[in-house]
Amino acid sequence: MHMHRITVNNKVTMRIACTALRCREIGASLVIHDVKIWDELDHMANNNEKNGKSGIQVISRATAILRVLRETQTGMSFGQIAAQVGLPRSTVQRISKALTDEKFVISDPQGGGLRLGPELSAFAGAAQYNIVEHCRLFLTELTQKTGETADLSVMRGIGMTFLDQVPGTHRLTTVSRVDEVFPLTTTANGLSCLAQLPQDEAIPLIEAEWERNGTNGDLVSLLDRLNTIRKTCLAYDLDEHSEGISAIGFAFKDWGGTLHAFSVPMPSTRFAEMKEVVEGALLVTMKNVTKMIAQ
Repeated sequence: MHMHRITVNNKVTMRIACTALRCREIGASLVIHDVKIWDELDHMANNNEKNGKSGIQVISRATAILRVLRETQTGMSFGQIAAQVGLPRSTVQRISKALTDEKFVISDPQGGGLRLGPELSAFAGAAQYNIVEHCRLFLTELTQKTGETADLSVMRGIGMTFLDQVPGTHRLTTVSRVDEVFPLTTTANGLSCLAQLPQDEAIPLIEAEWERNGTNGDLVSLLDRLNTIRKTCLAYDLDEHSEGISAIGFAFKDWGGTLHAFSVPMPSTRFAEMKEVVEGALLVTMKNVTKMIAQ
């Protein structure tokens, strides 16, 4: 049995046996029957191309739905999701059903539509470990340059969760527990992340935090402060979160767009002395982190 290698439209390569082409020898010539195989190969090539594009489109749409749900603290209806992602409600419902089957999406227990599901926690945990691993050297370098504690945190919902820390070398240092959650409006890491958000997303978070804590804050003043942080890239906490402790920090987005922050806390008694050194070290770190994320 002879084999031929056939390339169709430079897309599909197959091996076809001559026996698939029913041949019959008549004298010195060959008569070939059922030559429809060429039409079938063209049809297969077109189907493969269409299926590939369709699969990519579904992944893109599912990702858009997950991103919309990530930005809300409550459930969303099919109609609300459809309006956000610009897709028909029926399409959103079909894709959401598949995501629900895989536990990437669940029904809100309060009856408020859909929200992110528990299966994503495993992926988030893997990504968290990855960012901690990549940033550990930067934390160590910050502490070596300043002698102060260096922290890495991530913005999760309504607060900043600490992921990693390298303690300072001074006898008097500030230490926070990994997994401890800090507020957004009174911390250097929280303020730096708020400054990275569009104003219409930052304001609800600010007002919700003030309402929970019974704070009568000045929104105009805080928004001006966030504008300054956007220009200078550095945020400051001067005895705001904890009496006697000040901090400087900056925010960045990881490969998936999640907001993180580096911050350097220190006793307020040492702040004036260390301010310039810490600012310089943080700006160098910011440059190095930006370069890492861009790779």
